[in-house]
Amino acid sequence: MNQAISLEALALYLHDLASGERRHLVALAGSPGAGKSHVADALHQRLSTERPGKVAVLPMDGFHYDDIVLSERGDLPRKGAPHTFDTGGLLSTLKRLSADDGAEIAVPVFDRTLEIARAGARIITPEARLIIVEGNYLLLDDKRWQPLTALFDKTVFIDVPEPVLRQRLEQRWAHFSPQGRADKLEGNDLPNMRLVISQSVAADFRLTNG
Repeated sequence: MNQAISLEALALYLHDLASGERRHLVALAGSPGAGKSHVADALHQRLSTERPGKVAVLPMDGFHYDDIVLSERGDLPRKGAPHTFDTGGLLSTLKRLSADDGAEIAVPVFDRTLEIARAGARIITPEARLIIVEGNYLLLDDKRWQPLTALFDKTVFIDVPEPVLRQRLEQRWAHFSPQGRADKLEGNDLPNMRLVISQSVAADFRLTNG
């Protein structure tokens, strides 16, 4: 479909999903720097005011491999790339959420101050009818990530021009030295950005955010 949609229209659409009896899982995907977390949080705040207890957010970042694992594998410099996530764990969690069997589900959340994923840091209650799943690679056309897409009822891709993405990513690492900033950008963030843009399958909706 890949239909263009505004944030306001998306909020109204999701409000209807949150008001129904059946649980819906909605993917919110996009490149690093696209603003996925901000959009997800804004939608959650608004919809939770309108439909208290009916909306939850599941961030993909909670499924980061720990730094110890990444160091052992030589992948720490690429932390945040597709192969540095526990896709099997994410898939299992999505299946549990989709089953909607009346159980509460504890999910991990990534703590950016500590740079670790905290297990069981968020509880998704049985009452939640809309689960907003946000992350870079949710629509990635890759054998490790493809099984996820079948579990999403609707998908949204946050579309941001590459120059804007690069500017945001540069600001993210502004506190690093020039060399450290270049290593982060050229060695990891920009390749990840280009991969998401070029290798993600078409979403149901396209939300421009920049």
